[in-house]
Amino acid sequence: MILWYVLLGITVGLRSMTAIAVLCWFAWLRLLPQHGWAFWVGSLVAVIVFTVAAVGEYVADTLPQTPSRTAPVGLGARIVFGALVGALAARGVFEPVAGGIIFGVIGALIGTYGGHRVRMYWSKALGRDLPAALTESALALALAVFTCWQLEQTVVSILSVLPRAGQ
Repeated sequence: MILWYVLLGITVGLRSMTAIAVLCWFAWLRLLPQHGWAFWVGSLVAVIVFTVAAVGEYVADTLPQTPSRTAPVGLGARIVFGALVGALAARGVFEPVAGGIIFGVIGALIGTYGGHRVRMYWSKALGRDLPAALTESALALALAVFTCWQLEQTVVSILSVLPRAGQ
């Protein structure tokens, strides 16, 4: 499970709203059920709000005046969302939330600083930032979908070994 929390955190480091938007979609489609305090993730309102935020971030990220993700505000948001996404992922697969928080934050820091370095390298190599930005956005989305799919498969495996009610 640790790997999935770290990968979702890396997604947050690349694009802060992508992982939460994808988690909301998976919960709303009942592919990754949420329960208890995390019930709100599966609501249509959460899906709409975080999807709009993610799309807005994709657009804002291509603009030259957008501040660096390593600036205090951007970094703080990534740490908070890394923790939140890790907690939600852990809750969805019936694991301790504290581990999800810790490894989500670690992944967010890796994604923030590693993604920044890779983006700067490719922007310089290509002579333009837009192709690097679009590629990074696509990678973040693909990584979030892949990771949530793996979490969903974990839930299916867990539920398949539980005793059936009424047997």
